[in-house]
This record gives sequence, C-alpha cells and structure tokens, in this order.
Amino acid sequence: MSKLPKNRFERAKAFIKSNARQLDRSRFEFLFENGSKEGVLNQLKRYQNEDGGFGHGIEPDFWLPNSSPMATWAAGQILMEIDADKNEPMVGSMISYLMNTVDIETGMWDSVLPENNEYPHAPWWHWEEGIQENWMFNPSAELAAFLVHWSSEQKSTEIGWSAIGKAVDHLMERTEMDSHEINNYLKLVKIIKNYEFTFDVKIEYSLISVSEQVWKLAEKCVDKDVSTWNKGYKALPLDFIDHPNDPLCEIFGSLVEENLNMYSEQLSDEGFWDISWSWGSYPEEFEIARRDWWGIIAVNRLKQFKEFGYLV
Repeated sequence: MSKLPKNRFERAKAFIKSNARQLDRSRFEFLFENGSKEGVLNQLKRYQNEDGGFGHGIEPDFWLPNSSPMATWAAGQILMEIDADKNEPMVGSMISYLMNTVDIETGMWDSVLPENNEYPHAPWWHWEEGIQENWMFNPSAELAAFLVHWSSEQKSTEIGWSAIGKAVDHLMERTEMDSHEINNYLKLVKIIKNYEFTFDVKIEYSLISVSEQVWKLAEKCVDKDVSTWNKGYKALPLDFIDHPNDPLCEIFGSLVEENLNMYSEQLSDEGFWDISWSWGSYPEEFEIARRDWWGIIAVNRLKQFKEFGYLV
C-alpha cells in the first residue's frame, strides 16, 4: 500500500490549524499531538445546552441552536472518539437529554425537528409532516447504543436495550438501506460488541447475525465502479470502514486501497477536501458550512490514513 506523502499531511495539518473550527483543531491535537480529552470537552461545551442536548450548528448543515437528537448524535460520535467516561458530567447530561426525548413506543428519536425550518439549513434537514419515514433509525440506532454504553442507571440502560431491539427488528427486514442509516447500525454493532452476552440475551437475533446483515447491506450500497467515484454523492468503502481490521475490508478487498489512493490525490493545494453536496439556498451560510466541513473532513481523512498506516 502506498503512503500519503509527508508534504500532503503537512498541508492538511496547516489548513486545520488555520481554518478549522476550534472543536476540530482540538480533535486533531488529541488524535495526532497527544492533546487532552479535556481540550476536546472544553470545545464541545460550546455546543451543549442546559437540557444536556447539543445544537448550535455542530452539524454544519443545520444551524438550529436548540438541542436536537441529530446534533446530539454528532457530539456523541466525538465523545466516542475520545473514549469519554460515563462519569463525565457532559456525558451524564447528554444521557438525560436522550432519556427525555426518546419515543419509547417506536424506539426512535426525531431525526429532524420543526424548529430546523427557522434557521439556515440544507434542504434534507427541512422538517415536514411524516419526515421520520425517510430517516427511520438514523441516528436512533446509534443513540440507543450510546444509552447502553454510557448509562449509569438501570432505567436508561433498559430503554437503550428496548430501542436497540426495535432498531434490530427494522434492520433484519431490510433488503437495502440508505448509507447513513447503515453507518448508524455499523456503529451500533461496534459499540455493543462489548456487551455481546447481554445483546444475545435481550435481543431476538444474535449479534453476529445482526453484524452480517449490516455488512450485507453495506456491501450492496457501496459503489464498486471506481471510474464513477468522482461523480456526485455516493457511498464509498471508507464511508463504512475506519480500521484495517474491520470485516468489511475483506468484503471490499482492493477497493479500500483504491479509496485511500483517491483521497490522497483529491487533497487540494490549500490542504482540504471539498464536499460533494450543496444546499441550493442560503448561499452565504452555505459557504460558512462548507468551510466548516472542510475542517471536519480533513481531520476525519487524516484519522483514517493513520489507522490504515497510510501516513509516512
């Protein structure tokens, strides 16, 4: 496998240091420069509300300042990245927010809120009646795993397992699925692997059968025609894989290295990777969101390169 030339890494690093949000700079420092968890937590605090949920554009494509399950999911992924402890106050208040906003009957959290419409947002974040049908367990499958992983009380843990059961029932009936929802299930499987015995007791299906179903859906979803990868917004192997030991690496084979090479070549002279989508509205706000995404994606790509031993 080839490597990302050192000058390209330095180019991306310089862009992050100068242009990324402070949150993503602190993530880079944690991942690459022995930065502290506290540094990341201090930046996350800027996005957390008094109710424990997150907002304020932490997900750059919608600018709702109020708490939402989707923004809280974005924060939760960063908390997983730094391996935050369940005793961390930020985590505890986040779990309280999730407990207060889950629909016990469906096992879902609202993916899009009506209040989204009052602030700049991408069209896919626009709320309308019945919109949850489009999102289903994105991000609820992963939020349920957060509850199990970080809960300190039996009640919230049980609600998490109940929501996971409903998410799994939905998963096992599907023959195809949106890439983002697949990703939520992949993360659920990775988080819950540490609780496999409990999973097999509480859930109708075994964790291995659930894992195999998610892998099958991911394999079906990924575009395998390398010649079309630069054309539009589509699911690529590295959208689903963050480590060379991932079972999907064997399933996708040489496509993983093709994807790494493509990302290496796509790095701009300024040190960022551009996004493949646009809002079609709020042009000034979109340019701000776009720049925020450049920083997020730069950190995420370098993190993947590091995990795959792709850095010199």
